[in-house]
Amino acid sequence: MSEPTAADLLWAPASGTATRRGPRPRVTLAELVATGIRLADAEGLDAASMQRVADEVGVTKMALYRYVPNRDALIALMVDTAMGPVSAPKRADDPDASPASWQPRLRAWAHAVHDVFAAHRWLLTAAVGARVFGPNELSWTEAGLGVLEELPLTAGERLDTLTLVSAHVRGLVQQETQPDLEAQLAETLGAVLTANADAYPLAAAAFADAATDTAQDAALEYGLDRIIAGIAALVAARG
Repeated sequence: MSEPTAADLLWAPASGTATRRGPRPRVTLAELVATGIRLADAEGLDAASMQRVADEVGVTKMALYRYVPNRDALIALMVDTAMGPVSAPKRADDPDASPASWQPRLRAWAHAVHDVFAAHRWLLTAAVGARVFGPNELSWTEAGLGVLEELPLTAGERLDTLTLVSAHVRGLVQQETQPDLEAQLAETLGAVLTANADAYPLAAAAFADAATDTAQDAALEYGLDRIIAGIAALVAARG
């Protein structure tokens, strides 16, 4: 029997047991994934190594390979489990969907994505690049596309819109790891900007203003307002 891939583990019906023959398993795949998530939440993605996960659940590192073929597969499972079932608004024609317009539903989708990534900041590193999407993660994309389904946009434009919103959200979550970043930059650059205000008047004013308003919620809403306004303008122009 061939070794299961990350896609096999993500999409095949989960048995929760080891994928290879051997002694009766002491732990389940779900327990390994949950342990990896716990470690990554507490200490960062690097902490969720095969050795560390094995130590935490009380088995040998080699025993983990009865469940997953490699660390990449473990991380793929961690990502999909951490994302969880979609909690954002459903598509417009779903009987359970809110009757609200696409703007507040897209905003709600963005906030839901923000909450997931803020709870599991290691997703900023793990959920990137060419990789296999699991059913949970793909359901988030499907839900977001469903919000935009009623608009006169091509399928590619809808996906680009979600990418734009997601990039904004992820960028803000990254900044939230250093909530006083703008104020710290303003303080660090303060003397330089003051001494060179004539040459850099716009930068001096911007950093001075940023030092008095570091609320990430304001930054999140500001970006969403601009994105939604831009999409609304495009939709209006197309009639």
